[in-house]
Amino acid sequence: MLVVEDEPILATLIAETLGELGFAVHVLDHGREVADFVRAYAPDAVLLDLNLPGRDGFSICRELREFSTVPLIMVTARAEAEDRLQGLDLGADDYICKPFSPDELAARLRALLRRATQWQQGVGAPGLSIDNQALQARFNGAPLALTPIEFRLLQTLSEQPGRVYSRAQLLDLVYHNEHEVSERAVDSHVKNLRRKIVDAAGVDPLQAVYGIGYKFQWG
Repeated sequence: MLVVEDEPILATLIAETLGELGFAVHVLDHGREVADFVRAYAPDAVLLDLNLPGRDGFSICRELREFSTVPLIMVTARAEAEDRLQGLDLGADDYICKPFSPDELAARLRALLRRATQWQQGVGAPGLSIDNQALQARFNGAPLALTPIEFRLLQTLSEQPGRVYSRAQLLDLVYHNEHEVSERAVDSHVKNLRRKIVDAAGVDPLQAVYGIGYKFQWG
C-alpha cells in the first residue's frame, strides 16, 4: 500500500490504520517518486494527497492512469464538488476529505478493494485489466468493445503469457459451445481482437507462431 502524504501526523495515522488492516505500508511525502514506485512494486492501492509540495495530486493521478489501473483514493482538504469531479475524471476511484476518522478510511478502502478484486490485472500487460465475471476488458480504464468470443480469446491467451496455443486448443477452450467452427475462424477472431488492442494500446500482444497457433506476449 502506498501513502503519498506530506503531513507527518496524518501520514502516521494513515499508516497505522492500514497496518492494523494487515497491509504493508510505504509512505512518500512528495510526488516525485510515485510513478516509479507503482511501476516497481505494484501496490494494492494508492492513497494520494491532492496538495503536495512541488506537484499536485491531479497531475500524479493523470500520470498513473497512463500505465496503471491501481486502485486510487484521493485525500484532500478541499470539499468542493469541482475538485472531486476533476479527480474522478482523471481516474481516481474515490475521494476522502480531511478530517476523516480511521474507521471511515478503513471502510472506504475495503469497499474499493472489494470492487478492485473483481478485475484481474493482465499478467505482464501494463494497463490491461480483465473482469472475468462481467466478461469485460479494459485498457487504462477504457473498455474494449469485444465480442464474447474475442473476450474469451483474450482471457485464455493472457492467462499464461508466452504459452503457445494451437488453433485446435483454442477451438476447444474458446468455442466450446459452438459447432462446426473451423480453424480459420480462430484466425479471423484473432485478427479482429488484435486490431482492437492495437487501436487502444498501440501494442500487438497476439503473436502468431508459424504452423502452430498463437501466444500472448506484451511488448
